[in-house]
Amino acid sequence: MSHLPSTAVNRTLECSLLAYLLARMSSAVPPYALPIKERPPVSCLRSFQALLFVIVFNAACLIINGSQFIFLVPLHLLPFRWSRKLYYAGIRYTKGAFGALQILMCQWFAPTKLVITFETEGMGRLTQEEIDQYIVKDAAGNPIALDLPTKFVMIANHQIYADWWYAWCFTYFMSPHGVHRYLFITLKKSLKWVPIVGWGMQFFNFIFLARSWASDRRQLATDLAQLGREAEREGKPLCFMLYPEGTLVSQNTRPISKKFADKMGIEDMKNVLLPRSTGLHYSLRSLAPRIPDLRLLDITLLYPGKCIPPMKYGQDYYTLRSIFFNGIPPPQIHMHLRIFDVKSGVPIGDLTKASKSTTPDLKSKHAVEVDIPIEEKDEFDVWLRKLWREKDESMDRFYDHGSFTSNKADDSPSVEIPLRLRSKREILDAFCFFWPASVAYLWGTIRG
Repeated sequence: MSHLPSTAVNRTLECSLLAYLLARMSSAVPPYALPIKERPPVSCLRSFQALLFVIVFNAACLIINGSQFIFLVPLHLLPFRWSRKLYYAGIRYTKGAFGALQILMCQWFAPTKLVITFETEGMGRLTQEEIDQYIVKDAAGNPIALDLPTKFVMIANHQIYADWWYAWCFTYFMSPHGVHRYLFITLKKSLKWVPIVGWGMQFFNFIFLARSWASDRRQLATDLAQLGREAEREGKPLCFMLYPEGTLVSQNTRPISKKFADKMGIEDMKNVLLPRSTGLHYSLRSLAPRIPDLRLLDITLLYPGKCIPPMKYGQDYYTLRSIFFNGIPPPQIHMHLRIFDVKSGVPIGDLTKASKSTTPDLKSKHAVEVDIPIEEKDEFDVWLRKLWREKDESMDRFYDHGSFTSNKADDSPSVEIPLRLRSKREILDAFCFFWPASVAYLWGTIRG
């Protein structure tokens, strides 16, 4: 009996030591490397920051949308050319404000950075001279910024819902010409009348589709043809963004991709889904006749292996909620770029009958943008699958040895860009501060 207290003490010490070791081991694994379900509970401080994010983000969205109704709608109603120009300039400003707001939310609540690299071997490869042309360096020769083409269709693989958020942020940094103000995307028609968000997207001239290709194809071709003509006529940037996979890689979509691959008698992808070519093909055919120097910018978007392990699903590790509410963003987002000249480097088919100055007639059955010969469609489909196959293989290489290229000696420079606004003044832009400030100034001047 005299030995029981000593034994109990020893067991207590052993348990304490084991608990300490387990705690140290768990703390050695960063939260972003754990699936969301296995992460520790959110602290009270983090809950407060999440509440602050909701307040700040929603307040900014209300201000941006309110500015559109209060200051821009009256300009749109006036029957003057100058008022229309001011209206569209204002729309671009509010779209840029939302882009700046996204970066600001990362800067304040979920800090991370972009790591930009360039393809030098496969499809869409760039020469060293082209890479040097696109990278802006400081006096010491260090890459600090980008200066990419400003009229392009941007495509990427799709792993998590935040992909579109980070892609929009990327357009802010890709050129000194404010490309984030000229971004267009397609959305489900059901989102068109969602309060605030849907109204704002209508002001942004986003393209709303019913997800019925029989009706959507003509709407898409017509809207894009108009955007292309305006961009070329006014010398403005144009970025049309879409995801050819159509959805996220997940437990639900992976079997569908496998089933389609078996039906086609081809090998399924490992890290991505088989792409859908129709929407991208129609988009390029609609824009190419209007924009002679149109580019296709392909991004292989990847979160490092410690964040999303190979053959796992992105949404298990990152959601918009876990990033901005729980404050666990990816430490970095890798974007590997391929750039194609659409006119000479992409098999979109014969466009000799397409007119640069006319929009496809909605009643016409022979508009080149909406009637694609089957052999041209098949050729583009094979080309896009080949591109996606290279993308899939490059992701494997990255997981294996940390590089998208097979040449480990490749010394092409990478550009690391923290997601931060360039100046404090742009914080005011994110809240459309200058609209109400200008009106208040004018009103004060009038009143004396």
